[in-house]
Amino acid sequence: MKHLKVIFYALIILFSACKNKEKEVVTQVEKQDRLPNIIFIYADDLGYGDTSAYGGIGLETPNIDKLANGGIRFTRGYASSATCTPSRYALLTGTYPWRNKDAKILPGTAPLLIDTTQATIPKMLKSKGYHTGIVGKWHLGLGSGHVNWNERITPGPNEVGFDYSFIMAATQDRVPTVYIKNGNVVNLDPNDPLEVDYDHNFDHQPTGLDNPELIRMKWHHGHNNTIVNGIPRIGFMKGGESAKWKDETMAQTFLTEAQNFVKREKDHPFFLYYAMRQPHVPRTPSPEFVGKSGMGPRGDVILEADWCVGQFLKTLEDEGLLDNTLIVYSSDNGPVLNDGYYDDAVEKLGDHKPAGPLRGGKYSLFEAGTRVPFMTYWKGKIQPAISNALVSQIDLFSSLADLVGSDETVPDSQDLLDVFLGKSNEGRKNLVVEATSRTAFKQGDWVLIPPYKGSPLNKEVNIETGNSKKFQLYNLNQDIGEQKNLAESNPEKLQEMITAFEAIRGKDYKNTQKLELK
Repeated sequence: MKHLKVIFYALIILFSACKNKEKEVVTQVEKQDRLPNIIFIYADDLGYGDTSAYGGIGLETPNIDKLANGGIRFTRGYASSATCTPSRYALLTGTYPWRNKDAKILPGTAPLLIDTTQATIPKMLKSKGYHTGIVGKWHLGLGSGHVNWNERITPGPNEVGFDYSFIMAATQDRVPTVYIKNGNVVNLDPNDPLEVDYDHNFDHQPTGLDNPELIRMKWHHGHNNTIVNGIPRIGFMKGGESAKWKDETMAQTFLTEAQNFVKREKDHPFFLYYAMRQPHVPRTPSPEFVGKSGMGPRGDVILEADWCVGQFLKTLEDEGLLDNTLIVYSSDNGPVLNDGYYDDAVEKLGDHKPAGPLRGGKYSLFEAGTRVPFMTYWKGKIQPAISNALVSQIDLFSSLADLVGSDETVPDSQDLLDVFLGKSNEGRKNLVVEATSRTAFKQGDWVLIPPYKGSPLNKEVNIETGNSKKFQLYNLNQDIGEQKNLAESNPEKLQEMITAFEAIRGKDYKNTQKLELK
């Protein structure tokens, strides 16, 4: 009898082990067959030369470098625009932002820029079973007109494809300085309602212009309205005291939200748009990063952002997600040093060149305005390589549609999936880029900048705009710094570029120019 019991229990253990093994095999097969997770990590004002993987001097960014050196590092990867809102619009919709007259730098009170009926990457991925989320900077408008910040704000990210959203409305230097979760202001006290206005201040509210004794970060230009946490912002705000963010903890707040999202959604395909706010102004590193770079707050927040990337990658690894996750890392536009505050970004720069070998920067039609760090990483699926293919963030829509088996298309986005996966070096034939409503054209090794009115130098930020009374034509293969204008010496190539540009852009492109600087 005793022996029968032993045999009986042994059979139970063997049966359970077989079932567990069978379950483990099934789980492994499910993981292999499952559509990949997709993550965008999007920096804010990070220049082509700001990371060590792209030759940056004086700043070591080992975690961003892990993505660049472990995946495809694109040397000719472009944001659509030299400013933030248009680039974010193009990233999510796969549409050139100059097709939308409202796609410009938005105030914090602007209505939603993306039409709720418009195709977006999160909508397309949701149709294939993805759970979708955005964490971080939004800056694509909220609501349909005047926003009441004290009730649910709609439409917003949730109405254009995101199941979950934890965002700031605009930028860190603009009001409202609060977090918004799924349309509701976080920690808002109904007895202390929040009011926001971009035209008129509220009674008895101090500003950076009138009350310099109350500020801890001196404004240089444009940032002299409502003071929050000792920092003067763009726009006026009243109330909502319990909901105001703390600037120095913002990086950790967004990181934690991104980590929690992937932990919650790990059992099914997910898409996360992790929109970091560094190194945009005001640069407010957490205490452990203050002084770490030796370049002032701008260098410090770049190191902080790199640390955040490392912590986020560790979470993906700990959760067993890296092998089935495509990560795209890039920036919304090129670099700027003094963008509204005195913070030693210029004085402590040293030998570091945020634009690398490129000319211009944020707001500029020259290369540094839109050529940005751009890399794709998928552990075990993408082999490390450097690619010179011409690619744009606009192309992610069609490429991801191909990846997940969607037949949805948008007119400006090109399917470059094989290029993003490292299976091809055949990128775009041409590309239109935009800076404050002015456009330029790239085709092959050549770039065309049409004549535009306005100063050739934005004196507030000390960046060349690209404006000139004459056509500009550069061969980037021979002159990456765009120093030698070949328009007069190569009239045939100039006319070829103008014809190709106008075939896409139309002939009235000069009439669309308008001022759009901070």
